[in-house]
Parts: sequence; C-alpha cells; structure tokens
Amino acid sequence: MAAPLRAGERFESLSMAEAYTPSGPNGGTDDYRCFVIDPKLTSQAFLTGAQFLPQNSDIVHHAIFFRLGPKQVAQAKALDDGTPGQGWTCFGDSGVDEASWVAHWAPGTNETLLNPRYGYALPPGSKLVMQIHYNTLNANGHPGSDKSSIRLRLTDKALEPLETALFPAPIELPCTPQETGPLCDRAAAVKDVVRRFGPGADGEADGLAKECGPLKPGPTQHCDIPIPGSVTLHALAGHMHLLGRSIKVELNPGTPKAQTLLDVPKYDFDDQALRLLAKPVTVKKGDVVRVTCTHDAALRAQLPQLQTLQPRYVVWGAGTSDEMCLGIAIWSKAA
Repeated sequence: MAAPLRAGERFESLSMAEAYTPSGPNGGTDDYRCFVIDPKLTSQAFLTGAQFLPQNSDIVHHAIFFRLGPKQVAQAKALDDGTPGQGWTCFGDSGVDEASWVAHWAPGTNETLLNPRYGYALPPGSKLVMQIHYNTLNANGHPGSDKSSIRLRLTDKALEPLETALFPAPIELPCTPQETGPLCDRAAAVKDVVRRFGPGADGEADGLAKECGPLKPGPTQHCDIPIPGSVTLHALAGHMHLLGRSIKVELNPGTPKAQTLLDVPKYDFDDQALRLLAKPVTVKKGDVVRVTCTHDAALRAQLPQLQTLQPRYVVWGAGTSDEMCLGIAIWSKAA
C-alpha cells in the first residue's frame, strides 16, 4: 500500500505502451530492454518517490529509470525507431548519453521516501527511460510477456535536487575445487560474457580489476572509491546476484573517521531495499568509500536456476548467472 501523499505531491502512473516478450540474444537467458515513458511534464517538477510494479515477476530481474532531458529525447527516439519491436536493447545502461539514474527496483524494493525537502529534478519536457532486465532461467523456454508500470510521486515545489551514485567493486570468483569445465578459465569466461552481451562487455570486469587492483582471485573483493566533491548521503542499497553472500559499504575505512554506511552480512537477493541512514552523512572531496562483497561459487550447485549451467569463473557481467557488486547511494550536494 502506498504511503499517503504529502503536501503538494501527486501520483502519476505510467506503463509500457504494449506488452513485450523477452528473448535473450546470442543464446543467452538475459534480455535488457529499454522503453521510453512520458510523464508529459509541461513545467518543472521533482520526483520524490517511485514504486515500480513488475507485471510478470517471474522474469523481471531489476528495473532502472533514467531521466532524459529535452535534448536527450531525440537520441532515445532514434534508438527506438531504429530497433524492431518495442524499445531497444540496452545492456549496462540506457544507451543514451548522460542519462541520469532517478529510480530503481530490485526484488524486495518498495517506495522509499526521503525528507520532503529533496527530489530528483524533472525539467519540462523530460521523459524517462525504463530499463528492464529480463531473465528467463526459470521460464523453461516460455517466458511469456510483460507490461510493467511505475507509479511516480511528483511535486511542483522547488526542492533540493538528488542524484544517484554508484560504487562498484570487482568480482574474481574461481570455480570451486569440485567444478571443472572450459569456462573455469578466466579468459574463456570473459570471452563468453562478450559473446552474450556484445563488444565492450569485458570493460567492466577488466576495468575494475585494473582500477581496484591488485586483485587476488577469491570470494571477497573490494574497491576504494574517492568522493569527487562535498555531498550528503541519505540512503544506500547493495546489489549482487544469486551467488552473493554479503555486502558492506564503508566511509574512510582504517582511519579515525571510519564509518559503516551499509552492512548486509546475510545478503538476500529477494530483499534489496534501500536503507535510509539514521542521519544523513556529509562527506567531503577526498573522502573514500569502500564497497566490499563476498560471493560463494558453491551456491551454483544448490540453486535450481544455476544447476543446469556450465561452471564458470565469475566476473562482473550483466546476466543473472554472472555477478555484480554494487553500492547504490542517494545523495544531494552538501550545503
């Protein structure tokens, strides 16, 4: 049930224009599809909350909503018009230059309301890209269609603008000693990621390995990420896939200013809700955020979705059978 509207707020419900039946390219089981939805804004508005409503939850892995300014709408239209069927393929992001993340959904995520002073700015003429990650591992070759929707909480009040920040860390997870196969070789596994998701799909795995290294293959990896400017953190979430065991986000670890921002010691894929900080935390340029994830390759033999797949050396990848380690933060500019 939706929380009551606050002073000046209104709901706006939007859905895909028509149902979409996913089909993973290149023999894969993952389909990232982007759709433009239009709140028909004729004046400045702010997004203060959102609730994604997956119509076919058996195949919807996650959804991300990106803001398109008026100048970006034409690029999104060109992508849509140039792709057969509804929407376009969009592994990784929206495919539109500098589109900004303003909302997301993953299993267990409900509408999270911040202090009503804050919201995501939506200029007049703005539209949204709805990126949906469909996964058909459980569909037995018959995924069915999906026509998901979102309920936006909007206000015309002038608010302090929010942004979404992402803190990724690498995954370098070898096969277990009990597993063998050609994809247990890292190079072969990375090549398979590229086969399924296209050229450049190896960039995240190899880029993070270089940026966050030196790395030693194993279940736990982390990355230290410097903050580019003074901001105030309001809420965080952690995102991994089916092999995730734990995720932690820390501020300035190993220093007198050390602080734990998010700690999920028993990660549950079905509970990826945003966690509001007890009190907003202001960080300054040069402060460091560390995100740490632990994955468990032994879970592959225990999960029905993964038991039929070849064992693999797991790196960062867009598929449900691949992995991610991602801290998601909502912040505003510090006063």
